[in-house]
Amino acid sequence: MTDLLTHAPITEIEDAHTSGAYFKRPITLARGQGCTVWDEAGSAYLDATSGQGVALLGHCHPAVTAAIAEQAETLITCPEIFYNGHRAGLYTLLASILPAELNRYFLGNSGAEANEGALKVATLLTGRSQIVAAKRGFHGRTMGALALTWNPKYREPFENWTSRAVTHVAFNDLDAAEQAITEETAAVVVEVVQGEGGVYVADPDYLQGLRRLCDERGVLLIIDEIQTGLGRTGRWFAFEHAGIVPDVVTLGKGLAGGVPMGAVCWRGSLGTLPQGTHGSTFGGNPLACAAALATLSTLCSEHLPARAAESGAWLLEALRGIDHPQIREVRGIGLILGLELRGRVTPVLKNLQDRGILALPAGFNVLRLLPPLIITQAEMERIVTAVRESLDE
Repeated sequence: MTDLLTHAPITEIEDAHTSGAYFKRPITLARGQGCTVWDEAGSAYLDATSGQGVALLGHCHPAVTAAIAEQAETLITCPEIFYNGHRAGLYTLLASILPAELNRYFLGNSGAEANEGALKVATLLTGRSQIVAAKRGFHGRTMGALALTWNPKYREPFENWTSRAVTHVAFNDLDAAEQAITEETAAVVVEVVQGEGGVYVADPDYLQGLRRLCDERGVLLIIDEIQTGLGRTGRWFAFEHAGIVPDVVTLGKGLAGGVPMGAVCWRGSLGTLPQGTHGSTFGGNPLACAAALATLSTLCSEHLPARAAESGAWLLEALRGIDHPQIREVRGIGLILGLELRGRVTPVLKNLQDRGILALPAGFNVLRLLPPLIITQAEMERIVTAVRESLDE
C-alpha cells in the first residue's frame, strides 16, 4: 500500500481524485498527539480546531487508542439486530450523564445522521410534520438536516430536494418562534451556541421560554449538542446553562474520541420508534462503542467539563483583552469561542497557520476556536499571542 504513494505527492493524488466538495488547506497531516498535530515534513501545529470539534481529549488519547486496539482484535461489527455488551455499557454511561428523562437512544455515525434521526423521532412520535428552526443554525448537510440549516449557501442548491416543512425564525427571538409554531409543528430545533453560524450564544431566558412554549403547544424541543455537548461549554451539555431539559438531544463529533459516531437521545415517556422505521448498519458497532466508553469515562475521571469552564473563562477574558481595531466582538462560552472581525477572517487564519496555530472560520468574518478540553495554560497563552500578532500583520 505504501508503494502507491511513492509516485506522486499526496496533494497531487488527492487533487486528482477528490470530490471537489472541500476547500483544502496546503497541509498534509501525518500524526497527532494531545493538542498538537504534525505535517509530513515534521512541522508542528497547535490544533485549535480539535479536528472540527472532535478531539475533546486531544489526538490519540491513550485511553481511546487502547480501547480501539483491544476491541479491533475482539469484534468490530455487530448490528443492532443483535445485543452487545459495549453498546449496553454505552447506554448505561449515557444515562448517567444525561438527565434521567432522556433514556432512549439511537446510535448512528455522525452528527448530521443524528439530526436526521431526531427528525424521524419528532414526526413519528408526535404525528406532526412541520419543524421550526433558527436562522444562522447549522445542523448538517444531509438532505433532512440540510432543510434545518439556515445558510442559503448550503441549502439553495438542493432546494427542490429538501423538506418544505421547515420554517426558519430569528435566533434568540421567542416571539418569532411563538408566531411560527402551528398545530402541525412537531418540533423546534435549536443550538445553544450557533457554532458554524458565528458563535452566537442563546440567552437562558430564550431557552427557558422555548421550553415553556413547547410544553404549552405540545411541541418537542430538540437541542442540537453536536458541537457543544460533552463538556465543551463547561457543562456536560450546553442546555444545562439554562436549567432546562429538552425532549430530544443530538450528539456527535467528540462522542467516540475520533471514531465516527452520532446519537439521538429522547425522553422515554415519548415512547419508542415503530420497528423498521429507522436503522443503521454501522450504528452502535462495538468498535465505536468501545471508543465512546473510553472517551466518556476519561471526560468523567479527569473532570474535563469543569476544566473547560475554567480554561474557557480565562481564554475569553484574554482574547477580550486584545485591543485591536479589527476586533468587533469576542463571544462564546467554555471552549467554543468566536472573534468577530471587521474584515475577512481568511487572512487571519492563514497568518495563524503560519505561526503554527490551526483555527476555523465561522462565516465570512468570525474566527472560531475549538481547542481540545485538555488544552494547557501555556497553549492558551500561545494562541492569544498568535491571534494578536496575526491581526497586526
